[in-house]
Amino acid sequence: MTTAPTHPATEPTERRRTPRVLRITDENGKRVPLWQLAVRYVLLIAVLALMVGPFLWQLSTSLKGPHEDIFSSPPEFLPSDPTFGNYGRVADTIPVWDYALNSLKVAVTNVLTNCVGAALAGYALARMRYRGRKAVLLAFILAMLVPVEGIIIAQFTTMRDLGLNNTLIAVLLPGCVSALNVLLMRNAFLNLPQEVEEAAFVDGANVWQRFVRIALPAVKGTLAVVAIFSFMGAWDDFLWPLIVLSDPENFTLTIGLNYLHGTFANDERLVAAGTIIAVLPLIVLFACLQRFFFRGVGEGAVKG
Repeated sequence: MTTAPTHPATEPTERRRTPRVLRITDENGKRVPLWQLAVRYVLLIAVLALMVGPFLWQLSTSLKGPHEDIFSSPPEFLPSDPTFGNYGRVADTIPVWDYALNSLKVAVTNVLTNCVGAALAGYALARMRYRGRKAVLLAFILAMLVPVEGIIIAQFTTMRDLGLNNTLIAVLLPGCVSALNVLLMRNAFLNLPQEVEEAAFVDGANVWQRFVRIALPAVKGTLAVVAIFSFMGAWDDFLWPLIVLSDPENFTLTIGLNYLHGTFANDERLVAAGTIIAVLPLIVLFACLQRFFFRGVGEGAVKG
């Protein structure tokens, strides 16, 4: 009589799960201690408060009603009775929309001239070979070192001799092509692989075709940076329009809002509302172009 062999009962083995330890590393894979991470976040929050805090305070002030005390101690950040009436009062006090239209004309034209002019000049400095190229590059670098206040009288006399004083063209011309934007575009074009354009040259593409079809589409990020810088510079400019403009019909927004400080110096609500009106287009522009902006900052950051 034979008996079947018995197999030992197989019991399911439980896998021992080791607890995972959260490791925070930097871009190089090096572990960052928690105290360093805490210090970084504290500094970032402090910088954020310094940068965004005044804007939020102006926004809160612009929404406060006429019966709220904006100078209370301790100060009240949130308005108890928010209202948009201050923005309507700004429009009733000064022709703010006419001033904003003048600023928009100057800013948009400044963006177009800087994008086109800086792209052409930057490509010529980066890719073309000709006599005096280094001298031209040095001239653009030296132009950045000259303060605006040192040449503003020469600019004014030049506009007067051309018969352009008290016009929006005079506001536009001195900053139509910025030396900084030219250098940004030059560095962006320098970072493009030379082999791609050489292949296009072998295929018969001329300079304009290589510039328009190959080089320009590859630096869209830097073009966005140039557009943002140009718009901000033209929109926020105060000193040069104040000097060259005398007719209130041609005033830009920064000049027109100055009336709120002079005539209604005691009503900070109007000043705050005018400030928000002036800053809002810049926020909208940056929100639309931010993904191109951060990509474009790195396009020209390798070579100089």
